[in-house]
Amino acid sequence: MIVAVNVHLKKGVLDPQGKAVHHALETLGFKEIKGVRVGKQILLEIDTDDKQKAVEIAKKTASELLANPVIENFELEVKE
Repeated sequence: MIVAVNVHLKKGVLDPQGKAVHHALETLGFKEIKGVRVGKQILLEIDTDDKQKAVEIAKKTASELLANPVIENFELEVKE
């Protein structure tokens, strides 16, 4: 089973990479874009057919290693 862990910075945490991407988009003429926040997605291939177990494993993995709880939030998405 595949579970996507989507990690993004918490609101209020500075995002220099997002600022750089925003500036580049403005330079390319995308003036309608008001802001950019950059995150990451980690795909976990978990050896189980039990959706609940896969989510539990992914949540534990994300909270212990993949996301920094001080500055980041994460969301899980089961891809099956």
